Amino acid sequence: MAKVHGHLSAGDAGELVGVTGNTIGQWARWGYIRASQSSGEPHVYSVEDVAEAAVVRALLDRKVRHRTVRLAIAHLADYGLWPLSQAPLATTRDGHLVLLKENGDVFALSPRGWQLMAEPPDLEEVHGRLRRV
Repeated sequence: MAKVHGHLSAGDAGELVGVTGNTIGQWARWGYIRASQSSGEPHVYSVEDVAEAAVVRALLDRKVRHRTVRLAIAHLADYGLWPLSQAPLATTRDGHLVLLKENGDVFALSPRGWQLMAEPPDLEEVHGRLRRV
């Protein structure tokens, strides 16, 4: 098990990511993020969970669909407990495609998994950003 850091409430995690504590709780229930310090009531989040939430927010801000976020998480299992913040992700400028950059190649997310792109489009890297409070 990877070491986790910090003990944050949903409200504190949300404040850092720029969403409400209720949104953080919803994302945890939907499986977008984990409450790795405690999944009991109340949920307690780690710094690593907050980094994951920041990437979820970045993807949703780019108009990536919720089901595509879930699909990305499912197909990033090799990246460990916090796959969204560990994988080198990008999107197309319009947010219609989620892309994975590995070893100089670009893969597009599809229902069947990651598909190598022969001609990658212009892309924007995904970086989760925390708010200054």
